[in-house]
Amino acid sequence: MSTQRFKSVEPFGDHHKSLRATFSCGSEVLDRYLKQQATQDIARRAAAVYVLLSEDGARIAGFYTLSADNIDAADLPEKLVKQLNLPRYPYIGATLLGRLARDLAYRGQGVGELLLVDALHRALQISQDVASAAVVVDAKDDNAHQFYSSFGFLRFPDSHRRLFLPMATIE
Repeated sequence: MSTQRFKSVEPFGDHHKSLRATFSCGSEVLDRYLKQQATQDIARRAAAVYVLLSEDGARIAGFYTLSADNIDAADLPEKLVKQLNLPRYPYIGATLLGRLARDLAYRGQGVGELLLVDALHRALQISQDVASAAVVVDAKDDNAHQFYSSFGFLRFPDSHRRLFLPMATIE
């Protein structure tokens, strides 16, 4: 693993727009999102976008998005709701980690892990102001599923790709 350092993870803003052009994570959908849709989602309050900058601040090494979500309690076995001490409401407030990507230039440098840990930490902090019992992700493929599972994310019983991590576990 390289000893590459990074400047910071910060909210995506106008001053980052010029850095989008060089971002390439290997997924056309995620590249296009950052380059064409992220600004619109921020303006519409559909998602908060955070970027990890290279040490010199000249490149976006990765990004992730957070937004409000909920879990239909009927999607979870009653035993699991009790075990995780989740609230017994029809819908449980959650935070959606909608997108997470790292630039190919930073492969093997722990960028994905750094972004995930930052997103979980941020989601935990936000949950103090706007209640959220878990972070939810929709893994785009088996590699993403394995990545999230390795951090303790649990699979929804009726969905292979949808996973969640209780705030109590994050804490």
